[in-house]
Order: sequence, then C-alpha cells, then structure tokens
Amino acid sequence: MATTHAAGHPADDNSRHEMTAPGGSRFVCRSSVFDAADLQRALTRIAHEIAERNHGTSDVVLVGLYTRGVALARRIADALSGFESVAVPVGTLDISFHRDDYGMRAAVPQGPTEVPVDISGRVVVLVDDVLYTGRSARAAMEGVMELGRPRAVQLAVLIDRGHRELPIRADYVGKNLPTRLSEDVRVRLDEVDGEADGVEIWGPVDDPSDLPTGDAVGDPA
Repeated sequence: MATTHAAGHPADDNSRHEMTAPGGSRFVCRSSVFDAADLQRALTRIAHEIAERNHGTSDVVLVGLYTRGVALARRIADALSGFESVAVPVGTLDISFHRDDYGMRAAVPQGPTEVPVDISGRVVVLVDDVLYTGRSARAAMEGVMELGRPRAVQLAVLIDRGHRELPIRADYVGKNLPTRLSEDVRVRLDEVDGEADGVEIWGPVDDPSDLPTGDAVGDPA
C-alpha cells in the first residue's frame, strides 16, 4: 500500500517535470491532483468520517504504514484533536516481512513497528497514501493481528487508484483516482520529501496519451 513510485523521485529541480524509471523509461508529469490545501481538506474530511463512523474516537488507534502513511496518520490525529476531546494514539507499522512476496526478494525494513497502546478490543485504522493492488493492505492486516485482537480493522487512504488484485476496499478515501497501469501516482509530503504537499499523476513520455496537459484530474475531494 505504499505510494506507487514506479519512476522514482525526481533528483533535482531540472527533473521536476520529467524523470527516468528503472529500465530507462522516461516519465513526465501529466497532471496535478492535489495541492497542499486540497490534501489537508481531504485529511480533515477523513478525520470527521472516522469520528462519525466510530461514534467518537475513544477506542480508535491510528496505525500508519511506512513511509508516508505514518505522516498522514499523524496529520489525521492532529485533525481529530481539533474537534474531539480525546487524543488518538498513533502507531507505526512495517509490513516488509508480511508481504506475499517475502522470500522472493530481499526484505528491506522501513522502520520500527511501534504502537503505544494495546490494540485488543479497539478499532485500528490503518493509514496509507495510495491503495493500489491491495497486497500491501493485506500485509498490513496480517501485521496488525500479530499485535493483538482488535475489535475492528479499518483502512484510510489518501488516494485509491484502482487496479485491485485482492478483494480489499478502503473505508475512508481522500480521492478515487482512476489511473492507467502504466501511470505512477506520486504523493509528496513536506515532512517526508522536503517538498510542498501535493499529488500528481506521472506517465511514460512515449505514450501520446500520457503527455502533460497541465489540467487537474477531477475536482479536489
């Protein structure tokens, strides 16, 4: 469930509108989906939906998936503290050793799994930036179950880009964003990337339909 960065991060300002994917394919920025204000509005809406669905947040624990899911979970917790009287605990989860391709490739730990409270009997909300095939979400659920027996597990994502390979659905979505398989959804967060918040769609430069237009895709959620 980590952000799909098939093309990698631009290395410098000169590559801001073009980058090279592993294998040599050139990717260009096709459209801007969220700016910083749009992104914050989406997270605030998700926070309200979490509180409404769970009749408050007294039993809620947010667990962010590395890397950007952790930052998003902390932002959602901050938003919840603005209108709920209970501070929502935030944990972190590394799914590296729970992936279904573990053993087929080297597992690279992303960070410590740390949850500050016992999750047994609580509602755990997994938080990530992009929902794609669903395989990372499955791994995250397996990781959570090793920590205790929550009353419920929910999933919050900033972007749902489609192309599911497993029967997994997010409970809270900042924006549903139809994409091509050839495209890359890039999420930037200031505290992770050192760049202004934003979400963009990138596509291969050799596909005419993927040339940059400068138009945003849909209305901000």
